[in-house]
Amino acid sequence: MPIGKILVADDDQNIAELLRLYLEKEGYAVTIAADGERALEKFAEEPPDIVLLDIMMPKLDGWQVCREIRKKSNCPIIMITAKGETFDKVLGLELGADDYVVKPFDAKEIVARIKAVMRRTGKAGDMPDIKEVSYDKLVVNMTKYELKVDGRVVDTPPKELELLYHLASNPNRVYTRDQLLDEVWGFEYYGDSRTVDVHVKRLREKLEGVSDQWSLKTVWGVGYKFEVKE
Repeated sequence: MPIGKILVADDDQNIAELLRLYLEKEGYAVTIAADGERALEKFAEEPPDIVLLDIMMPKLDGWQVCREIRKKSNCPIIMITAKGETFDKVLGLELGADDYVVKPFDAKEIVARIKAVMRRTGKAGDMPDIKEVSYDKLVVNMTKYELKVDGRVVDTPPKELELLYHLASNPNRVYTRDQLLDEVWGFEYYGDSRTVDVHVKRLREKLEGVSDQWSLKTVWGVGYKFEVKE
């Protein structure tokens, strides 16, 4: 029995087959789509646990596919791009991607990142003990990977939820961006500090004005903290 289902969307057949080889060797079930339209079709036919999504694809590019998936699912998405410009990275994160890797990449690196996501989402084995923090009108449950704001469940990508949980679990502690990259994204992640800024911005859009008992604060020149009033 496979340990997880992965959709690989990439029009480069060599890369797609290489990923299939590595991932199946690790015990995953792999589905391949060679263009954006087919990726959405296969996602609907059999929802995967993780999507590896190339940006430059025919019919629909990776950004369009990411946007469509995010309309209906919080399935983790790792973007694969041949470009290294910050614009591409930030745009992917703004659209709801959880991570990205730049070609050429080491397949072992992607396997490591996928394993990390599977562990964080509780899909790599038995579910962990309940992990939850709660404040006035806010509940962050990492067992269910669920965010409740004022009693309502708010759709939140996994990485945003992990960042909020990390900060809220350590109220009033200030973290630098590099610390958050290391502690939330993990040692496998090779990104820049703007990644943190993008995720904080999206969280603030969900949390703004919810309560006067806590807030997601910027500590200028340092980083961020989850501030709780004494």
